[in-house]
Amino acid sequence: MTQAIKDKVVVITGASSGLGEATARLLSAQSAIVVLGARRTDRLQSLADEVSSSGGKALAVTTDVTNCDQVKRLVDAAVQTYGRIDVIINNAGLMPQAPLERLKVDEWNRTIDVNIKGVLYGIAAALPYMQQQKAGHIINVSSVAGHKVGPGFAVYAATKHAVRALSEGLRQEVKPYNIRTTVISPGAVATELPNSVTEPDVAEKVRKSYEIAIPADSFARAVAFAMSQPEDVDVNEILFRPTSQAL
Repeated sequence: MTQAIKDKVVVITGASSGLGEATARLLSAQSAIVVLGARRTDRLQSLADEVSSSGGKALAVTTDVTNCDQVKRLVDAAVQTYGRIDVIINNAGLMPQAPLERLKVDEWNRTIDVNIKGVLYGIAAALPYMQQQKAGHIINVSSVAGHKVGPGFAVYAATKHAVRALSEGLRQEVKPYNIRTTVISPGAVATELPNSVTEPDVAEKVRKSYEIAIPADSFARAVAFAMSQPEDVDVNEILFRPTSQAL
């Protein structure tokens, strides 16, 4: 058990699968209190029940991160139930990919709504509480695509570059409030993200590239590392990949 994680109230978006689910399990095993947000109520509640049956504390709140009011309700529920919010992990994301010439405008808009606005809504919900507490930790999820751009994933990469830019601006602004900020950029990690690729030929390429994917708990361990540092240490960015990933 990491004492720096014990009893912290951690809000996680996109918690019903993948990175969010793995992180909820790892942090609750280290005695954090997890408040879980996602759209799939059944899976979310099942995870909360699993944590509770293992002796942990968990609260499930159905949340669509594209709805600012729902994200606020998620964070408000954490504070109302447990008295504070120590960490928010803005994890919910989509990864549709296709060449720009295919004009997948609806997918562009959805990706922007989830990957950028969803992060902003999480910040908007948590920041006032953390300013009042003069303490807190905001963890945003970018991607290797937030560092590198390739054909077929320009829009996804643009959203993940935006997450890094937002995180850096936030880092500079919250210094007076003793708030820490971390942006984590995973490479190929085994999640449901590739399922959001709708173009069959692109989906096949993504599937092949994800044959080297590492387990989602690799991300969870990165979160735990950033959280477990002494209060005067602010780990601002973590970029990790499978050892065999070239991109």
